[in-house]
Amino acid sequence: MSTMKNRTVFITGGSRGIGRAIALACARQGANVVIGAKSDEPHPKLPGTIHSVAKEIRQAGGQALPLVLDVRDEKLVRQRIDEAANHFGGIDALVNNAGAIKLTGVENLKVSRYDLMHQVNARAVFLCSQAALPWLKESDQAHILSLSPPLNLDTRWFAQYGPYTTTKYAMTMLSMGMAEEFRRYGIAVNTLWPKTLIATAAIEFEVGGPQMMAQGRKPDIMADAALSILSRPAASMTGQSVIDEDVLRADGVTDFEHYRYQAGDKPLLPDLFLD
Repeated sequence: MSTMKNRTVFITGGSRGIGRAIALACARQGANVVIGAKSDEPHPKLPGTIHSVAKEIRQAGGQALPLVLDVRDEKLVRQRIDEAANHFGGIDALVNNAGAIKLTGVENLKVSRYDLMHQVNARAVFLCSQAALPWLKESDQAHILSLSPPLNLDTRWFAQYGPYTTTKYAMTMLSMGMAEEFRRYGIAVNTLWPKTLIATAAIEFEVGGPQMMAQGRKPDIMADAALSILSRPAASMTGQSVIDEDVLRADGVTDFEHYRYQAGDKPLLPDLFLD
């Protein structure tokens, strides 16, 4: 594997959860990490701001640039990506991690909430990738990695929460398209999704509460898988929709127990969109 030392990684939604874990994994390898998220000030319920994560990144051995970012704001996205590139002398990887979730069907979902999911999930992949493209073209190890699932058209994934599902699948479909479109620039475009539920604030507050967290894994498994992908030569893998555990198994990892959020033998819950 090639190293991440001095590579610049731009992560959206990086102030907590999976985004923070990816940031720290990259930092431990000596990367420059840009944390683009809305959390400038501490949240009453949720730990972590762009500034607290920037401090953790520096402590882990990386360089950090915290930037206040709302991925819905086109002008701000372009400004922040250019700012980051100018600060570190380029961008080598974009991680589309920012996400919005509401597991509700069409009948009872507010249009404003659908708009939010569309903008933070699908549209942000389009916008951030387009904005980062001029810089990624300059890198000799360019990656776009979006946190979205393999396409599974079984109707059970549409029946109860089609609006969310379609915005997450759109991220994957855009990634499939960009993998082909950007192949000529040597830019790898892939998606990554967890095999099991990941214990994050989004799960605790939006999906299932603390009892569900106990049947999940820590965000570290996604971070290690993301690091594995981002460390590879861009030419070696593109257009793939991969699962965290599969990536790590291919790297020779056989024991996943230390990734459990809570020790014990409770069965882990598979994540959405996986049979």
